Amino acid sequence: MQFNDYYQQVYGDRWPGLLKSLEQKEAQVLFAPFAQETGDVEWLPGCWWMTAERANWPTERDDDGLLRYYVLDPASVLVARALMVNPGDQILDMCAAPGGKTLVLVQTLGQEGLLEANELSPARRARLTKVIQQYVPKTLRQRVFVKGKDALRFGLMAKESYDRILLDAPCSGERHLLANTKEINQWKPKRVSSLAKKQYSLLASGIEALKPGGRLVYSTCALSPEENDQVIARALKKKPLVSSVETPQPSPFAERTEYGWIHLPDKCQFGPLYFAVMEKKTEL
Repeated sequence: MQFNDYYQQVYGDRWPGLLKSLEQKEAQVLFAPFAQETGDVEWLPGCWWMTAERANWPTERDDDGLLRYYVLDPASVLVARALMVNPGDQILDMCAAPGGKTLVLVQTLGQEGLLEANELSPARRARLTKVIQQYVPKTLRQRVFVKGKDALRFGLMAKESYDRILLDAPCSGERHLLANTKEINQWKPKRVSSLAKKQYSLLASGIEALKPGGRLVYSTCALSPEENDQVIARALKKKPLVSSVETPQPSPFAERTEYGWIHLPDKCQFGPLYFAVMEKKTEL
């Protein structure tokens, strides 16, 4: 089965329009982690739509020489905010690079929280470190720790250590995949299945590392339910200490799935981005 056939099977009559939207330029926002302005995206405080007139904003610096605006997919901001960080929380960003969601989490740290931003790849970790240095004030930077651990091992190395965990899992990333003709031609369904297995292993590791009463947000930029709801379903079946949490619609464009929400570009010009929220029970 080829790429188009697979997703036609998943999305039916919606697929041609969805495919076309994936090939078009995505809408992005300028996120201001530490500015006081409210922005111009009604449902996303602290963000402005990226426009040609604002092309120079990402290079603007504040009085301390820090960059003011980070460009990212608006749904990425929603994903990180879904963690609902409390003051003093110990937070883990399991697969943190390039760093956009990490900046959203840093914004929520308060006066006492700690954030561990993890990235196994040295090159991607270097990019993550640079983002933190360029955007985060020194006073906050002291409570952000960049790590290079294998995220699959957090469940063993740091059992029940974190109040909040974000797992933005490696995924198919169909929008980026479509830009590579060679990869599209070589694509097979087993690519999705292989990624789903790794995603579950990462999620299982995150669940083990989560404190009782803690919250975990699982996200991908994948279209396939096999990498999204089905990963959550497997975790709920195999990990009785976690439960799925229903959350309010995060934006006017979010579409409900069995366990979470997904933003699809044929409806909102950004995404795809899926997320689901889980919490760990204090006892069975």
